[in-house]
Amino acid sequence: MIDGIRERATTLWALTVGGGIRPERRTPHVQVGDGPHRALLRFADDEALAAARNAGGTPVLLVPPIAAPATCYDLSEEYSLVRHFADTGRVPYVVDFGEIGFGDRHMGLEDFALDIIPQAISRAVADFYGSADGGEVDLVAWSLGGTLSLLTAAATHLPIRSITAIATPLDYGALPGYPLAIALNRPTGGVLPSAVFGALGGIPAPVVQVAYRATSWQRELKKPLFILENLHDTETLARMEVINRFQRRFPGYPGRLVQQLWERLIYRAELANGLIRLGDNAIDLRSIDVPVQLFGSHRDALCSWAAARHGVDLLSGAPRVEFATVESSHLGLIAGPDAVRETWPIIDGFLDSVGSVEPPV
Repeated sequence: MIDGIRERATTLWALTVGGGIRPERRTPHVQVGDGPHRALLRFADDEALAAARNAGGTPVLLVPPIAAPATCYDLSEEYSLVRHFADTGRVPYVVDFGEIGFGDRHMGLEDFALDIIPQAISRAVADFYGSADGGEVDLVAWSLGGTLSLLTAAATHLPIRSITAIATPLDYGALPGYPLAIALNRPTGGVLPSAVFGALGGIPAPVVQVAYRATSWQRELKKPLFILENLHDTETLARMEVINRFQRRFPGYPGRLVQQLWERLIYRAELANGLIRLGDNAIDLRSIDVPVQLFGSHRDALCSWAAARHGVDLLSGAPRVEFATVESSHLGLIAGPDAVRETWPIIDGFLDSVGSVEPPV
Protein backbone atom coordinates (compact mmCIF):
# COMPACT_ATOMS: atom_id res chain seq x y z
CA MET A 1 0.00 0.00 0.00
CA ILE A 2 2.82 2.35 0.90
CA ASP A 3 4.51 1.59 -2.42
CA GLY A 4 1.27 2.39 -4.24
CA ILE A 5 0.96 5.74 -2.47
CA ARG A 6 4.58 6.51 -3.25
CA GLU A 7 4.10 5.69 -6.93
CA ARG A 8 1.02 7.90 -7.15
CA ALA A 9 2.84 10.76 -5.46
CA THR A 10 5.77 10.38 -7.86
CA THR A 11 3.37 10.44 -10.83
CA LEU A 12 1.59 13.55 -9.54
CA TRP A 13 4.92 15.33 -8.98
CA ALA A 14 6.16 14.46 -12.47
CA LEU A 15 2.91 15.62 -14.05
CA THR A 16 2.67 18.94 -12.23
CA VAL A 17 6.07 20.38 -11.27
CA GLY A 18 8.46 17.73 -12.54
CA GLY A 19 9.75 16.96 -16.02
CA GLY A 20 6.72 14.98 -17.09
CA ILE A 21 5.62 11.37 -17.01
CA ARG A 22 7.17 10.43 -20.31
CA PRO A 23 9.86 12.25 -22.31
CA GLU A 24 8.76 13.81 -25.57
CA ARG A 25 9.79 11.83 -28.64
CA ARG A 26 9.76 13.08 -32.22
CA THR A 27 9.83 10.94 -35.33
CA PRO A 28 13.34 11.12 -36.88
CA HIS A 29 13.52 13.73 -39.62
CA VAL A 30 15.91 15.91 -41.59
CA GLN A 31 15.52 19.57 -42.47
CA VAL A 32 15.70 20.10 -46.22
CA GLY A 33 14.62 23.74 -46.35
CA ASP A 34 15.05 26.77 -44.13
CA GLY A 35 13.96 30.39 -43.83
CA PRO A 36 11.59 32.54 -41.78
CA HIS A 37 8.35 30.63 -41.15
CA ARG A 38 9.17 28.10 -43.86
CA ALA A 39 11.33 25.30 -42.48
CA LEU A 40 10.74 22.10 -44.48
CA LEU A 41 11.17 18.77 -42.70
CA ARG A 42 11.39 15.36 -44.34
CA PHE A 43 10.34 12.41 -42.15
CA ALA A 44 12.28 9.77 -44.06
CA ASP A 45 15.98 9.01 -44.36
CA ASP A 46 17.86 8.86 -47.65
CA GLU A 47 17.36 5.10 -47.96
CA ALA A 48 13.59 5.37 -47.57
CA LEU A 49 13.57 8.31 -49.98
CA ALA A 50 15.39 6.29 -52.64
CA ALA A 51 13.07 3.29 -52.14
CA ALA A 52 9.94 5.43 -52.54
CA ARG A 53 11.36 7.19 -55.57
CA ASN A 54 12.31 3.89 -57.25
CA ALA A 55 8.83 2.53 -56.52
CA GLY A 56 7.26 5.45 -58.38
CA GLY A 57 5.80 7.02 -55.26
CA THR A 58 4.51 10.55 -54.77
CA PRO A 59 5.69 12.72 -51.86
CA VAL A 60 3.17 14.01 -49.33
CA LEU A 61 3.43 17.59 -48.05
CA LEU A 62 1.58 18.23 -44.79
CA VAL A 63 0.47 21.83 -44.17
CA PRO A 64 -0.39 22.82 -40.57
CA PRO A 65 -2.80 25.56 -39.52
CA ILE A 66 -1.43 29.00 -38.67
CA ALA A 67 -2.13 28.92 -34.94
CA ALA A 68 -1.12 25.34 -34.20
CA PRO A 69 2.39 23.87 -34.10
CA ALA A 70 3.53 21.61 -36.90
CA THR A 71 3.85 18.83 -34.30
CA CYS A 72 0.12 18.25 -34.85
CA TYR A 73 1.27 15.70 -37.43
CA ASP A 74 3.76 14.08 -35.04
CA LEU A 75 1.88 14.26 -31.76
CA SER A 76 3.23 11.07 -30.22
CA GLU A 77 4.65 7.73 -31.27
CA GLU A 78 1.20 6.15 -31.51
CA TYR A 79 -0.60 9.18 -32.97
CA SER A 80 1.88 10.43 -35.56
CA LEU A 81 0.52 10.86 -39.09
CA VAL A 82 4.02 11.37 -40.50
CA ARG A 83 5.19 8.14 -38.88
CA HIS A 84 2.18 6.36 -40.37
CA PHE A 85 2.96 7.69 -43.84
CA ALA A 86 6.62 6.70 -43.48
CA ASP A 87 5.69 3.21 -42.23
CA THR A 88 3.45 2.69 -45.28
CA GLY A 89 6.19 3.60 -47.74
CA ARG A 90 5.35 7.24 -48.40
CA VAL A 91 7.77 10.12 -47.93
CA PRO A 92 6.12 12.83 -45.80
CA TYR A 93 7.28 16.43 -45.64
CA VAL A 94 6.02 19.06 -43.20
CA VAL A 95 6.27 22.81 -43.65
CA ASP A 96 6.81 24.41 -40.23
CA PHE A 97 5.64 28.02 -39.85
CA GLY A 98 7.40 28.28 -36.48
CA GLU A 99 6.65 30.90 -33.85
CA ILE A 100 4.49 33.86 -34.84
CA GLY A 101 4.59 37.00 -32.73
CA PHE A 102 3.94 40.72 -32.81
CA GLY A 103 6.84 41.26 -35.22
CA ASP A 104 4.98 39.17 -37.80
CA ARG A 105 1.82 41.31 -37.65
CA HIS A 106 2.12 42.35 -41.30
CA MET A 107 1.94 38.75 -42.60
CA GLY A 108 -1.25 37.93 -44.48
CA LEU A 109 -2.92 35.01 -46.22
CA GLU A 110 -0.94 35.72 -49.37
CA ASP A 111 2.37 35.26 -47.52
CA PHE A 112 1.39 31.68 -46.74
CA ALA A 113 -0.73 30.73 -49.77
CA LEU A 114 1.31 32.50 -52.45
CA ASP A 115 4.85 32.34 -51.08
CA ILE A 116 5.61 29.96 -48.19
CA ILE A 117 3.52 26.96 -49.27
CA PRO A 118 4.44 27.24 -52.97
CA GLN A 119 8.11 27.30 -51.98
CA ALA A 120 7.57 24.25 -49.76
CA ILE A 121 5.96 22.41 -52.69
CA SER A 122 8.89 23.26 -54.98
CA ARG A 123 11.42 22.21 -52.35
CA ALA A 124 9.64 18.92 -51.64
CA VAL A 125 9.47 18.11 -55.36
CA ALA A 126 13.14 18.93 -55.89
CA ASP A 127 14.20 16.90 -52.83
CA PHE A 128 12.08 13.85 -53.63
CA TYR A 129 12.60 13.63 -57.39
CA GLY A 130 16.06 15.18 -57.53
CA SER A 131 14.75 17.78 -59.98
CA ALA A 132 12.60 20.91 -59.73
CA ASP A 133 10.28 19.57 -62.43
CA GLY A 134 10.47 15.93 -61.45
CA GLY A 135 6.83 15.25 -60.58
CA GLU A 136 3.86 16.01 -58.37
CA VAL A 137 3.06 16.19 -54.67
CA ASP A 138 -0.02 15.34 -52.60
CA LEU A 139 -1.10 18.01 -50.09
CA VAL A 140 -2.57 16.93 -46.76
CA ALA A 141 -3.73 19.65 -44.40
CA TRP A 142 -5.67 20.14 -41.17
CA SER A 143 -8.05 22.96 -40.25
CA LEU A 144 -6.95 26.36 -41.64
CA GLY A 145 -4.05 24.56 -43.32
CA GLY A 146 -6.65 23.12 -45.68
CA THR A 147 -7.87 26.62 -46.59
CA LEU A 148 -4.30 27.72 -47.30
CA SER A 149 -3.67 24.63 -49.44
CA LEU A 150 -6.82 25.22 -51.49
CA LEU A 151 -5.88 28.87 -52.00
CA THR A 152 -2.42 27.80 -53.17
CA ALA A 153 -3.85 25.29 -55.63
CA ALA A 154 -6.33 27.80 -57.04
CA ALA A 155 -3.83 30.65 -57.37
CA THR A 156 -0.84 28.79 -58.83
CA HIS A 157 0.10 26.21 -61.45
CA LEU A 158 2.24 24.10 -59.17
CA PRO A 159 2.55 20.30 -59.54
CA ILE A 160 -0.16 19.38 -57.02
CA ARG A 161 -1.61 15.90 -57.58
CA SER A 162 -4.34 15.99 -54.91
CA ILE A 163 -5.52 17.84 -51.81
CA THR A 164 -6.80 16.36 -48.56
CA ALA A 165 -8.38 18.89 -46.18
CA ILE A 166 -9.30 17.62 -42.71
CA ALA A 167 -11.73 19.62 -40.54
CA THR A 168 -11.39 22.67 -42.78
CA PRO A 169 -14.22 25.22 -42.41
CA LEU A 170 -15.26 26.36 -45.89
CA ASP A 171 -18.41 28.22 -44.84
CA TYR A 172 -18.03 30.27 -41.68
CA GLY A 173 -21.74 31.03 -41.80
CA ALA A 174 -22.27 27.39 -40.84
CA LEU A 175 -20.23 27.71 -37.64
CA PRO A 176 -22.05 28.33 -34.33
CA GLY A 177 -21.87 31.97 -33.26
CA TYR A 178 -20.50 33.36 -36.49
CA PRO A 179 -23.83 34.46 -38.03
CA LEU A 180 -24.61 36.37 -34.83
CA ALA A 181 -21.17 38.04 -34.85
CA ILE A 182 -21.68 39.05 -38.48
CA ALA A 183 -25.15 40.45 -37.78
CA LEU A 184 -23.95 42.45 -34.75
CA ASN A 185 -21.23 44.06 -36.87
CA ARG A 186 -23.47 45.00 -39.81
CA PRO A 187 -24.22 48.52 -38.49
CA THR A 188 -20.50 49.42 -38.52
CA GLY A 189 -19.65 47.59 -41.72
CA GLY A 190 -17.59 45.03 -39.80
CA VAL A 191 -14.74 47.45 -39.07
CA LEU A 192 -14.63 47.07 -35.26
CA PRO A 193 -13.08 43.56 -35.09
CA SER A 194 -10.52 44.56 -37.74
CA ALA A 195 -9.54 47.63 -35.73
CA VAL A 196 -9.10 45.54 -32.58
CA PHE A 197 -7.02 42.90 -34.35
CA GLY A 198 -4.90 45.62 -35.94
CA ALA A 199 -4.27 47.33 -32.60
CA LEU A 200 -3.24 44.04 -30.99
CA GLY A 201 -1.08 43.05 -33.95
CA GLY A 202 -3.15 39.88 -34.24
CA ILE A 203 -4.24 37.35 -31.67
CA PRO A 204 -1.45 36.67 -29.14
CA ALA A 205 -0.42 33.06 -28.47
CA PRO A 206 -1.78 32.99 -24.87
CA VAL A 207 -5.21 34.04 -26.13
CA VAL A 208 -5.18 31.33 -28.80
CA GLN A 209 -4.17 28.73 -26.20
CA VAL A 210 -6.95 29.74 -23.80
CA ALA A 211 -9.51 29.88 -26.60
CA TYR A 212 -8.59 26.39 -27.80
CA ARG A 213 -8.92 24.98 -24.29
CA ALA A 214 -12.27 26.74 -23.94
CA THR A 215 -13.69 24.67 -26.80
CA SER A 216 -13.35 21.66 -24.45
CA TRP A 217 -14.23 23.50 -21.25
CA GLN A 218 -15.97 20.48 -19.74
CA ARG A 219 -12.82 18.42 -20.16
CA GLU A 220 -10.73 21.20 -18.59
CA LEU A 221 -13.04 21.43 -15.56
CA LYS A 222 -12.89 17.68 -15.03
CA LYS A 223 -9.14 17.44 -15.51
CA PRO A 224 -8.07 17.70 -11.82
CA LEU A 225 -10.45 14.91 -10.81
CA PHE A 226 -9.44 12.89 -13.88
CA ILE A 227 -5.80 13.12 -12.83
CA LEU A 228 -6.50 12.02 -9.26
CA GLU A 229 -8.62 9.09 -10.43
CA ASN A 230 -5.91 7.91 -12.82
CA LEU A 231 -2.74 8.33 -10.79
CA HIS A 232 -2.36 4.56 -10.96
CA ASP A 233 -2.62 4.59 -14.77
CA THR A 234 0.47 6.31 -16.15
CA GLU A 235 -0.41 5.34 -19.74
CA THR A 236 -3.66 7.28 -19.61
CA LEU A 237 -2.00 10.29 -17.98
CA ALA A 238 0.86 10.17 -20.50
CA ARG A 239 -1.66 10.52 -23.34
CA MET A 240 -3.21 13.50 -21.55
CA GLU A 241 0.25 14.99 -21.10
CA VAL A 242 0.85 14.84 -24.86
CA ILE A 243 -2.28 16.94 -25.49
CA ASN A 244 -1.34 19.42 -22.75
CA ARG A 245 2.14 19.93 -24.22
CA PHE A 246 0.66 20.46 -27.65
CA GLN A 247 -1.83 23.07 -26.42
CA ARG A 248 0.86 25.02 -24.57
CA ARG A 249 2.77 25.56 -27.82
CA PHE A 250 0.07 27.18 -29.89
CA PRO A 251 1.49 30.26 -31.64
CA GLY A 252 -0.53 33.39 -32.36
CA TYR A 253 -2.22 34.76 -35.45
CA PRO A 254 -0.48 37.63 -37.30
CA GLY A 255 -2.52 40.84 -37.38
CA ARG A 256 -3.01 41.23 -41.13
CA LEU A 257 -3.97 37.60 -41.58
CA VAL A 258 -6.61 37.65 -38.86
CA GLN A 259 -8.02 40.85 -40.32
CA GLN A 260 -8.32 39.11 -43.69
CA LEU A 261 -9.93 36.09 -42.06
CA TRP A 262 -12.58 38.31 -40.53
CA GLU A 263 -13.13 40.75 -43.39
CA ARG A 264 -12.79 38.46 -46.41
CA LEU A 265 -13.52 34.90 -45.35
CA ILE A 266 -16.06 35.49 -42.58
CA TYR A 267 -17.82 38.88 -42.82
CA ARG A 268 -17.99 39.04 -46.63
CA ALA A 269 -18.31 35.26 -47.00
CA GLU A 270 -15.80 35.22 -49.87
CA LEU A 271 -14.58 31.75 -48.92
CA ALA A 272 -18.08 30.27 -48.91
CA ASN A 273 -18.76 31.89 -52.30
CA GLY A 274 -15.47 30.62 -53.73
CA LEU A 275 -13.89 33.90 -54.84
CA ILE A 276 -11.31 35.42 -52.47
CA ARG A 277 -9.61 38.73 -53.17
CA LEU A 278 -6.13 39.17 -51.74
CA GLY A 279 -4.61 42.44 -52.91
CA ASP A 280 -4.46 42.29 -56.71
CA ASN A 281 -5.23 38.57 -56.72
CA ALA A 282 -8.72 37.19 -57.32
CA ILE A 283 -8.52 33.53 -56.32
CA ASP A 284 -11.33 31.32 -57.58
CA LEU A 285 -11.56 28.04 -55.67
CA ARG A 286 -13.85 26.70 -58.39
CA SER A 287 -10.81 26.59 -60.68
CA ILE A 288 -9.13 23.82 -58.67
CA ASP A 289 -8.81 20.89 -61.07
CA VAL A 290 -7.28 18.12 -58.94
CA PRO A 291 -8.99 15.43 -56.81
CA VAL A 292 -9.96 16.66 -53.35
CA GLN A 293 -10.83 14.79 -50.20
CA LEU A 294 -12.61 16.46 -47.27
CA PHE A 295 -13.31 15.34 -43.71
CA GLY A 296 -15.90 16.56 -41.24
CA SER A 297 -17.37 15.62 -37.86
CA HIS A 298 -20.54 16.42 -35.94
CA ARG A 299 -18.45 16.41 -32.74
CA ASP A 300 -15.94 19.02 -33.90
CA ALA A 301 -16.29 22.18 -31.79
CA LEU A 302 -14.17 24.29 -34.17
CA CYS A 303 -15.38 23.16 -37.59
CA SER A 304 -18.99 22.09 -37.95
CA TRP A 305 -19.86 19.19 -40.24
CA ALA A 306 -21.80 21.55 -42.52
CA ALA A 307 -18.89 24.02 -42.74
CA ALA A 308 -16.57 21.23 -43.94
CA ARG A 309 -19.22 19.58 -46.16
CA HIS A 310 -19.75 22.89 -48.01
CA GLY A 311 -16.61 22.11 -50.01
CA VAL A 312 -18.40 19.37 -51.95
CA ASP A 313 -20.59 21.99 -53.63
CA LEU A 314 -17.98 24.75 -53.63
CA LEU A 315 -15.16 22.94 -55.46
CA SER A 316 -17.13 22.42 -58.64
CA GLY A 317 -14.09 22.36 -60.93
CA ALA A 318 -12.40 19.40 -59.23
CA PRO A 319 -12.68 16.08 -61.13
CA ARG A 320 -13.77 14.43 -57.88
CA VAL A 321 -14.53 15.65 -54.40
CA GLU A 322 -14.92 12.99 -51.73
CA PHE A 323 -16.29 13.68 -48.26
CA ALA A 324 -15.81 11.45 -45.23
CA THR A 325 -17.44 11.76 -41.83
CA VAL A 326 -15.32 10.67 -38.88
CA GLU A 327 -16.98 11.41 -35.57
CA SER A 328 -14.22 12.86 -33.42
CA SER A 329 -12.91 16.11 -31.97
CA HIS A 330 -11.05 18.69 -34.05
CA LEU A 331 -7.63 17.32 -33.08
CA GLY A 332 -8.93 13.76 -32.86
CA LEU A 333 -9.60 13.79 -36.59
CA ILE A 334 -5.86 13.72 -37.31
CA ALA A 335 -4.25 12.42 -34.09
CA GLY A 336 -5.99 9.96 -31.81
CA PRO A 337 -7.73 6.58 -31.78
CA ASP A 338 -10.41 7.77 -34.22
CA ALA A 339 -7.77 9.03 -36.64
CA VAL A 340 -5.81 5.77 -36.49
CA ARG A 341 -8.93 3.67 -36.96
CA GLU A 342 -10.76 5.76 -39.57
CA THR A 343 -9.11 8.95 -40.87
CA TRP A 344 -5.70 7.54 -41.76
CA PRO A 345 -7.00 4.47 -43.69
CA ILE A 346 -9.41 6.69 -45.65
CA ILE A 347 -6.55 9.03 -46.58
CA ASP A 348 -4.45 6.04 -47.63
CA GLY A 349 -7.23 4.76 -49.86
CA PHE A 350 -7.75 8.16 -51.45
CA LEU A 351 -4.03 8.69 -52.17
CA ASP A 352 -3.75 5.18 -53.60
CA SER A 353 -6.68 5.87 -55.91
CA VAL A 354 -5.50 9.25 -57.22
CA GLY A 355 -4.43 8.90 -60.82
CA SER A 356 -6.62 5.91 -61.52
CA VAL A 357 -8.82 6.08 -64.60
CA GLU A 358 -12.05 5.58 -62.65
CA PRO A 359 -12.69 6.82 -59.10
CA PRO A 360 -13.27 4.08 -56.49
CA VAL A 361 -16.85 2.85 -56.13
